[in-house]
Amino acid sequence: MGFLRTASLFAATLTTGLTAGLFAAFAYAVMPGLGRTDDRTLVLAMRRINESILNGWFALCFGGALAFTLLAAALHLGAGRRAVLPWIVAGLVSYLVVLGVTAIVNVPLNNALARAGDADPAAMRARFERPWVRGNVVRAVASTGAFGLLAWALVEVGRLPR
Repeated sequence: MGFLRTASLFAATLTTGLTAGLFAAFAYAVMPGLGRTDDRTLVLAMRRINESILNGWFALCFGGALAFTLLAAALHLGAGRRAVLPWIVAGLVSYLVVLGVTAIVNVPLNNALARAGDADPAAMRARFERPWVRGNVVRAVASTGAFGLLAWALVEVGRLPR
């Protein structure tokens, strides 16, 4: 059981860190780079990115972060393991912010961009870019926070008596 507890926490930390890295890279590189392009390029690039990101690797990281964190929390409920639980729960809450912002802000904007067809690229960009970037910055900060909290939980696991 000890191996499963630690492995689930490690998997939660790893998948959360990979997700945080993705959102952070969009915040500090991808969107600023696309922000320097013309309207049509930004719209087309974001459509292609949104189509391409729906793959098994993304699903493993994005969904795995939630599933592994829930599993790690459940496995740390027992006596003697609860010292780690607040860090895991805080990481989970932070990651739930990521999921909420994704569902409420970013995915609806992605879907609207996909449905817009050949509408005016300047109008599509005006409706999409600023709110999507703001939502993504929130996701980057929240997922990075979740990663840090889960990493600290791993440190705390190492301090527990065997």
